[in-house]
Amino acid sequence: MRILRAAGYRTMPWKNGGGTTTEIAVSPADAGLDDFDWRISMARVEAGGPFSAFPGIDRTLCVLEGEGLTLDVAGLAPATLTGTSEPFSFPADAPTSATLPAGPITDLNVMTRRSRLRHRVERLDPADAVEIATDAALTLVLCHEGEVRLRQGMAAETLGRLDMAVLADGQAALRLDPAPRARLFVIRITAGQGVR
Repeated sequence: MRILRAAGYRTMPWKNGGGTTTEIAVSPADAGLDDFDWRISMARVEAGGPFSAFPGIDRTLCVLEGEGLTLDVAGLAPATLTGTSEPFSFPADAPTSATLPAGPITDLNVMTRRSRLRHRVERLDPADAVEIATDAALTLVLCHEGEVRLRQGMAAETLGRLDMAVLADGQAALRLDPAPRARLFVIRITAGQGVR
């Protein structure tokens, strides 16, 4: 179990230069915006406008803070996302724009190269302890709000707000012991043809 602390994340410009993003994790570790296999980041979106295009990439977006946004993805019906919406997946190379009907938001972005990988994002608001499988090539747990204690076998760690745990394919399930009002995102990355 590898723990990434929020204090160590790096901030960098958007690909289209329209804002900044906070990179949580990327693979390979030295990859840039054009050559990653997978990437997890957060962005503060202050105004509506076009999204950066990422050829060959599939993307999932979740709202972390703010009242929400409406996405217009070419070929799909417009989608309104809020902090309680299910994660929204779409091809990152399709022309996409966003409007902010109620002000700025912060979002979570998960991206994988579809020729090599696929991903799935799940939001959890656990009131009690829960176990999750870690049989994906990678399982990542982001603590969005509150605090959570993680246990896998003999290993135990605590995640605070916006910390992330990274777990390689493991035999033992991961036990999550949340503090009250904890909110988590579980991201699973697997090999194979990506999904949109």
